[in-house]
Amino acid sequence: MSDTTPVTDHATEFAGKTALVTGAASGIGLATARRLGAGGARVVIADHNAEGAEKAAAELTAQGIEAAAVTLDVTRPESVEAAVRFTVATFGGLDLAVNNAGIGGPSAPTGAYDIEAYDRVVRTNLDGVFYSMRYELPVMEAAGRGGAIVNVASILGSVAFPGSIAYVAAKHGVLGLTKTAGAEYASKGIRVNAVGPGFIETPLLQTMDKAAHDGLVALHPAGRLGRSEEVAELIAFLLSERASFMAGGYHLVDGAYTAV
Repeated sequence: MSDTTPVTDHATEFAGKTALVTGAASGIGLATARRLGAGGARVVIADHNAEGAEKAAAELTAQGIEAAAVTLDVTRPESVEAAVRFTVATFGGLDLAVNNAGIGGPSAPTGAYDIEAYDRVVRTNLDGVFYSMRYELPVMEAAGRGGAIVNVASILGSVAFPGSIAYVAAKHGVLGLTKTAGAEYASKGIRVNAVGPGFIETPLLQTMDKAAHDGLVALHPAGRLGRSEEVAELIAFLLSERASFMAGGYHLVDGAYTAV
């Protein structure tokens, strides 16, 4: 039997679509925004770092990508709602969303973990994803043309990491949000998935000393940390029609970290 699957033109696969990417001033978010823009999408760069968001949008614009920046605090529902409104007002709709904004947090055993730090990490990494979907999904549903959302979780959405109770709890929660929303909206043509990156060379790791960095590398059978562009490729796939039957799933990009 011959394969009749159409060949995808990656330069136009997102043509005519608008994407909102949170935490997009740097790291995985910026790489994803760049990848979606290269595929023809109009992209909104949303980040709490207003200067960084403007710089990223200018970079994409210089590359011929339609891009705009908006300041966003994902811990505040009204800020998320405003960012979604900005996206619709600027580009006429919302077809794709990547809920990537997140923070790390201090390292301490659970019995000594700072409560304010715990609240801050969970508000950003878990509540922020809920708030994002809370305002993205109604816009996609009302438009009646489907859509796709990718929530950026982590390998720590499925395994433990001693000293990181807040981050691990939040990322486990992101999987619950993704599975529930994925099941609720699949019949409406809106696909919700999550990705689980291993440790990636991003600004979050720039302050780490060499010994700690080498220790993280050793946890990955691939023998290195991941690159933001590698995560962006998986996200782009999940947002594309190539993943048209994938919903409510959790997809790893981790150099075999969770395989051992």
